Amino acid sequence: MSGIKIITAGESHGQALVGIVEGLPSNMPLSQDDIDKELMRRQMGYGRGGRMAIETDKAEILTGVRWGKTLGSPIAIEISNRDSANWVKGMSISSEHEGAIAAVTRPRPGHADLAGAAKYGFKDIRNILERASARETTTRVALGAVCKRFLQEFEIFIGSFVTSIGDVQSSAQPQVAESGELIELFKMAEADVSKGDNRTVRTPYSLDSEKMISAIGDAMAAGDTLGGTFVVFAANVPVGLGSHIQWDKKLDGRLAQAIMSIQAVKGVELGMGFNAATLNGSQVMDEIFYDKPKTPHFGFYRKTNNMGGIEGGMSNGMPIVLRAAMKPIPTLRKKPLKSVDLLTKSAIEAAYERSDVCAVPSCSVIAEAMMAVVLADAFLDKFGGDAIDETKANYYNYMKYLSGI
Repeated sequence: MSGIKIITAGESHGQALVGIVEGLPSNMPLSQDDIDKELMRRQMGYGRGGRMAIETDKAEILTGVRWGKTLGSPIAIEISNRDSANWVKGMSISSEHEGAIAAVTRPRPGHADLAGAAKYGFKDIRNILERASARETTTRVALGAVCKRFLQEFEIFIGSFVTSIGDVQSSAQPQVAESGELIELFKMAEADVSKGDNRTVRTPYSLDSEKMISAIGDAMAAGDTLGGTFVVFAANVPVGLGSHIQWDKKLDGRLAQAIMSIQAVKGVELGMGFNAATLNGSQVMDEIFYDKPKTPHFGFYRKTNNMGGIEGGMSNGMPIVLRAAMKPIPTLRKKPLKSVDLLTKSAIEAAYERSDVCAVPSCSVIAEAMMAVVLADAFLDKFGGDAIDETKANYYNYMKYLSGI
C-alpha cells in the first residue's frame, strides 16, 4: 500500500526531537540542506520568544538515505535541543532526579495543561506541557521538508504568506486563479527573510508589514500576545488527488485536519471559505472553460478559484488554497490569566512559561509542511511506485491520459 506515514517524538526541553517519515520512494535526491533551510524559516519572524535565540535548529538524517538519495526505507531525523543542557536533571529519564525542579501546578488557560493532567493522571503539569509545546512542530517541519523535496520532482510548489496580525489586514488576496500570482505573493513575503532581518511577518506588501510589526511591538510592550491568519497554497497540483468515494479520502478533509492539528490553529477554510455562505451560488462557483493551448495537460480551466482548488474531495487542477486562523498565544507575561492550583484548588494566576508574543509567520511555515505531508501521501496513493522513476512513469502516463480527454 502506497502513502506517507509520519511520527514525531520528543519533549520541548528534552535531549532531542525525533521524527520518522515512511513511504517515500527510493532514489529521490535528499540532503540535510533541504531540511535545514525549512527549519530556519520556521525560526524567523518578529515576535518570537527567547527560545529562538538559544536554538539553531539543524537536522541530522540518521537512516533511510545513502549517498544523497533515499533508500525507500523509513527516514529518521533528529534535531538536538541545545536548551536541554539547562534541563539535565529537570528532564532526566532517571528516577533519582525526581523532584529536581519544582512541579508546575498552575494550569494555563488555552493550553493542554488542565485537560492533559486530568487525562493522564499527573500532578506535575510539566509532563503535559513539554510534549504539547509548539516546539514539537520543529520535527513536523523537518519531515514536511522531505515531502516537499519529493513534490518538487513533479514541479508542485508549496508556499504561504500572512494575511493578518491582530486587526491589521494584508492587502493580499487569499484566493487567486493563477499559480504564478500565488508564487509571486510568496516570494514577496519571503523577501525580508532572505535579508536575515528577523523583523519579518511574512506578508507580501511592505506597508502592511510595517503596520503588523507595529502591532506586535505594542503587544510586546503591554506583555500581551497576538494571533492572526495566513494562506497556505500548493501550485501545479494535478487533477484527481483525493477521492469522493469515502469521507476519509476527501482531500479537503485531510488537509483541514492536518492544518488544524497545528498548535493554536482554531480555524481553517478552503478558497472563499466562510464568505461563500453570504453569497448566491452564481457568485461563488468557478465556471469551467476549455482552451487546449492555455492548459495543454488538461485543457479545462477556471477564471476564478473560489473553491480553493478542490471539488468533491478531489483536486481540480487549480491551485489549492487554504486560509487558517491562529489564536493569540495564551501565555501572558504581564497579564497572567486567572486559574486554579491543581493541588490546593485555590485561586491563583496561571504559570508563565517562556513563549512568543506572535508566532503567525512561523505557523504558516508549519502549515506548508503539513500540506506537503498530505499532498505527498495523496500523490503516492494515486501514482504509487517503489522507486522515484516508477512514480514518474506512472505520473507522466496519467498526464498523457489527461491530455487526451
